[in-house]
Amino acid sequence: MTSIRNDSGFRKDWYRKSASAFRWLHIYLSMLGFGAILFFAVTGITLNHPTWLGGSEQHVEDLSGEFSVEWLQNDPGDLEIAETLRERHRLKGRVKEFESDEYEYMLVYKSPGYAADVFIDRETGKYSLTVSSSNLVAVMNDLHKGRDSGPVWNVLVIDGSAVLMLLFSLSGFALLLYIKRHRRTGLITAVVGTLLIFGVWIWWTP
Repeated sequence: MTSIRNDSGFRKDWYRKSASAFRWLHIYLSMLGFGAILFFAVTGITLNHPTWLGGSEQHVEDLSGEFSVEWLQNDPGDLEIAETLRERHRLKGRVKEFESDEYEYMLVYKSPGYAADVFIDRETGKYSLTVSSSNLVAVMNDLHKGRDSGPVWNVLVIDGSAVLMLLFSLSGFALLLYIKRHRRTGLITAVVGTLLIFGVWIWWTP
């Protein structure tokens, strides 16, 4: 008799502690990921409707300049050419492409919402530069997609946010199972929401 009572008490204690653990996990995962969830929710809308807040608009600036032919003939190296241009014109982003042949150098700088293309004539030292920049909405849209944002942003923010959202969803689902009064309606709602997504995909997606 005592063994049965102890077993019942153990299960009740485990039930209470596990429910408390899922509640704690759900609350603090949501707070940890609050900024990321808000960011990806807002940019999901602006990305789907880029013209609403001017996200598709670009400011294009054409510039030109000249290097010493002797300097180019001494083969200064990719890095020195790229950094000299960056300092001279305050260019942003990483050098995404650097190509050269016997006639010219070609460089492309990229960052979210920004691009700079440079063509340098090796014979004359003259170069042309086109800078394309976008507003904050376009920058955030590129960050949402991980376009030209670098491996740190892609791994820590995009992948990290995905993991947080997954854990947040699963902990919320697990927490629902402890609430007997809302368990049935909650599970039905989850199934209906999932079926709606599949329905839109099957019937209304081209």
